[in-house]
Amino acid sequence: MSDLSHVDESGAVHMVDVGGKPLQRRRAVARGEVRMAPETAAQLRALPKGDALTTAQLAGIMAAKRTSELIPLCHPLPLSHVDVTLEVRDDRVEIVGVAETTAQTGVEMEALTAVAVAALTVYDMAKAIDKTMTLSEITLVEKTKQ
Repeated sequence: MSDLSHVDESGAVHMVDVGGKPLQRRRAVARGEVRMAPETAAQLRALPKGDALTTAQLAGIMAAKRTSELIPLCHPLPLSHVDVTLEVRDDRVEIVGVAETTAQTGVEMEALTAVAVAALTVYDMAKAIDKTMTLSEITLVEKTKQ
């Protein structure tokens, strides 16, 4: 019925069985951005280190570690590394999330979740001063296995 990996022939959803796959080193990189007024970006840039951007970075890391609790059919993975970086530009905050593991399935959902939650955290922290912010272009940039 479907070529979707989480839907069987009858249309029922299921968790993909990865039990027969070998353990492999896997890495995924995702990116996204929060677009905002230049004045908002300037205020974020002027904050002391450890405020809004560090909060968003930590939220992204924590979210990557809990992806299987947020996305129902994701496998819980033993993450060996998660990195979230945020860079304030003239009219946006650019976010990059990296997730790594040695497992039987990839970590793209963890990298994407890290970016999405970091972006939501930036939004939450700046929404009082900018009602026009948008989250955009959250996308998988790279997925590798060795």
